[in-house]
Amino acid sequence: MDKKVIATTNAPGAIGPYSQAWAVGDMVFASGQIPVNPATGEIPEGIAAQTEQSCKNVAAIMEAAGVSMDNVVKTTCFLADIADFAAFNEVYAKYFTSKPARSCVAVKDLPKAVLCEIEAIAAK
Repeated sequence: MDKKVIATTNAPGAIGPYSQAWAVGDMVFASGQIPVNPATGEIPEGIAAQTEQSCKNVAAIMEAAGVSMDNVVKTTCFLADIADFAAFNEVYAKYFTSKPARSCVAVKDLPKAVLCEIEAIAAK
């Protein structure tokens, strides 16, 4: 089976011993993307801006893998506060227009004290 690491400077680099994504056969598995601006290293304020940046980071990885956001078939979303669910959904819906399957859970903490993280699986 064909396997390839996906890496791009248009999304934040891994902050641990993992890859941004892997393409395996006709599938792309993207690691969770937190809302770090890859150009500046800054994290925007608020759930809407953070969701926007996380979605942009996922989109950059999908592009590097040769697919689009419409190819995403599953996401797993992590929120630091479930009270942000509605605001998160409002931004998320603009990027994931194909409505992939999804899990969304609240967690105790996320890296760098961000408010959200999104991981994605796409089919080529």
